[in-house]
Amino acid sequence: MTTTLESPSAASLLAWYDRHHRDLPWRVSPPMASRGVKPDPYRIWLSEVMLQQTTVPAVKSYFAKFLERWPTVNDLAAAPNDDVMAAWAGLGYYARARNLKKCAEAVAAEHGGCFPDTEDGLRTLPGIGDYTAAAVAAIAFNRQAAVMDGNVERVISRLYAISTPLPAAKPLMRQKVALLTPADRPGDFAQAMMDLGATICTPKRPVCSLCPFNGACQALAAHDPERFPVKAAKKDKPIRQGAAFVAVNDEGEIFLRRRVESGLLGGMTEVPTTGWTARIDGETGMEAAPFPAEWQQAGTVTHVFTHFELRLSIWRAKSVSQNDNHDGWWEPVTNLEEQALPTVMKKAIAQAIPNAFAKARIPEKSGKRESGTNL
Repeated sequence: MTTTLESPSAASLLAWYDRHHRDLPWRVSPPMASRGVKPDPYRIWLSEVMLQQTTVPAVKSYFAKFLERWPTVNDLAAAPNDDVMAAWAGLGYYARARNLKKCAEAVAAEHGGCFPDTEDGLRTLPGIGDYTAAAVAAIAFNRQAAVMDGNVERVISRLYAISTPLPAAKPLMRQKVALLTPADRPGDFAQAMMDLGATICTPKRPVCSLCPFNGACQALAAHDPERFPVKAAKKDKPIRQGAAFVAVNDEGEIFLRRRVESGLLGGMTEVPTTGWTARIDGETGMEAAPFPAEWQQAGTVTHVFTHFELRLSIWRAKSVSQNDNHDGWWEPVTNLEEQALPTVMKKAIAQAIPNAFAKARIPEKSGKRESGTNL
């Protein structure tokens, strides 16, 4: 028996969104819009950058902290780089923070503090690619742009039963999203697709009975929605080795230094480590220490990056002299939360000094919005 499917309808999705939208701190919901509230491009852009490779629950506190410290794009543009990197620490994918600052500076200096209102204009800004340009254009400026994050990929792949594996399927998916995106309320449509993927069309056990597209979904008609999206076989992540050196002086200060601006964890604060990268191992022994001290082994930590797994041997030294300049500085352990320490460095310090972050939770990255190459 052949099942006749409906044509997918943006109107049915928008009707569902009007009733079931998520209330998010950066979002102008349908009730708010009906009262005349307009989207703030700065908030939309900030949230979209934060949400790349990170979940909504993890982003909310960071979003609130950034808005409190830097309420406008001009405020962020004027902020010291170190302050921005420190505020970002824990969100991961630190190229985003560097590009965030550069983009804010460009908007302030070249556009009078106003974001361009088209995809093409937005793509000229540092750190803004196709996805972010489409999202900001649609949500902030109501442009008819095809917005496709991981949630939208899942919805559209099931709706049309797209069997081509990702990432090769992305151009076809984007074409389908573009055809479905309405001229009226394109920003709400984009957010509705995201909400649908996040709450109904989930990776496992999608609640198809509640989906506004269930009469048009080809994957549901084939009784196999969880098959989609089809993904290419994952390659095993290489395992890299390295060492980290945690030195403490008699004043209870820890030796820190700043990484170079470019590359992996660029511009972030670290304890001294060896020259590991995504492609090569670093030294793991005491002979690689940054300066002489009574170094003792303090175990190992593991941290998973996008493209590789890192295993760090941790070395600890106490009562270290602070008279010599080693291209770094001594920071009180009680001030560590104010430093731009990425999660892997927090792990290394906590391994060597178990109580260093007694009052803080070391956050983990989770979820996925867009893939990135610079961490």
